[in-house]
Amino acid sequence: MIREVAMELIWAALGAVNPARAVARHLRREGPTLFIGDRPYDLSQIDRVVVVGAGKAGAGMAAAVEAFLGERVAAGWVNVRYGYEPPQPLARIHIHPAGHPIPDQAGLEGTRQILTLVDSLTSRDLVLVLVSGGASALMEAPVPGVSLADIQALTDGLLRSGATIGEINTVRKHLSQVKGGRLAEHIARKGAQAAVLVLSDVVGSPLDAIGSGPCAPDPTTFADAWAVLERYSLLDRAPPAVRYHLERGRNGQETETPKPGDDLFARVHTVIVAENRTAAEAAVERARALGFHAVLLTTYLEGEAREVGRVLAALAKEEARTGHPLPHPACLVLGGETTVTVRGPGQGGRNQEVALGAALALEGWENVLVATLATDGTDGPTDAAGAFADGSTVPRARAQGLDPADHLARNDAYPFFAALGDLVITGPTGTNVNDLAFVLVQ
Repeated sequence: MIREVAMELIWAALGAVNPARAVARHLRREGPTLFIGDRPYDLSQIDRVVVVGAGKAGAGMAAAVEAFLGERVAAGWVNVRYGYEPPQPLARIHIHPAGHPIPDQAGLEGTRQILTLVDSLTSRDLVLVLVSGGASALMEAPVPGVSLADIQALTDGLLRSGATIGEINTVRKHLSQVKGGRLAEHIARKGAQAAVLVLSDVVGSPLDAIGSGPCAPDPTTFADAWAVLERYSLLDRAPPAVRYHLERGRNGQETETPKPGDDLFARVHTVIVAENRTAAEAAVERARALGFHAVLLTTYLEGEAREVGRVLAALAKEEARTGHPLPHPACLVLGGETTVTVRGPGQGGRNQEVALGAALALEGWENVLVATLATDGTDGPTDAAGAFADGSTVPRARAQGLDPADHLARNDAYPFFAALGDLVITGPTGTNVNDLAFVLVQ
């Protein structure tokens, strides 16, 4: 029964961050005036509305814009992850599948199409930029001298290093012609207005980090990017062209990304249409409707995944033994995004590793459950969104000849939970607002 409750919370959370509904909540019209968030746009003074963007939620976001504006959309191009295309093509906005989390040639080609549309803008046009999780990989145009292969090798190393998404994006922004406010630069050169609709997948929703901030001021520098590679011992392994470009930037030989206070952002209006808190609060509301005492503890859950799992287990034990912080039945909801320092050749994702860390610490405890969720439905390079862990997980595994500690050491959580039937499977959700964890105690 407790597992069924967890799945109900998962579906409630995902429903709250459905990208089409999230965008629609922030669009309205009063006669010729279009409101995007609280910003009015006089459509009688706008020749064309053009839509561009990238991210796992891009198809749903684009569908909502097209449904709302109809024939006022002159053209559009949005890059999405393979498998995240809409069931039917949109009439006016092209949805283009590409690689994630490692950029591929399709992503580069799609970004060229986006820049072609931007280059066609005039001062009487409005461009809607749709940004959601995954945009960093899906919208890529490397700086001259840096190849796709260079970006792929660097991205793979960063993702395996244990670096945070903010650190990873600091590096990405300084190797791109569209990230770190560079797309806003392209738009500003044409004198057009830009409305940016963001579905956040970054803890705390800093605009410069979501999708590497294509239309946001960038507070980071070339020196910061270099320091990230130093911090994670990646400098010697970074492609020579990457080191060369960052070194030139550190020495002032390359133009920095546009910074806060730059005049070019005066014509850019940004609205966050949904974020991790949106999903977490919906889960809390659903838990209460199911008779649980529920609370959202944080949306800033970060750290090494296996250690976070131990923390979730500690919360479960405290709740089970003392009824603190809530009377039973209790539901604690946490949101954020952990990291994994890859040490082994196994298969899994950060949410599955969180669950495995929790399972080892929960052995023998009854009436408790930890459930983890990647809100995009794909945790790491797997078809699972997360996993369930309770007091019976480790004993059941050992009965099947599985060694949980060995699987954790090899970053091999996926086959471990698959053998037990304990994976959380949602399929691609079409959205992405970080991760959620649920601690349930009956």
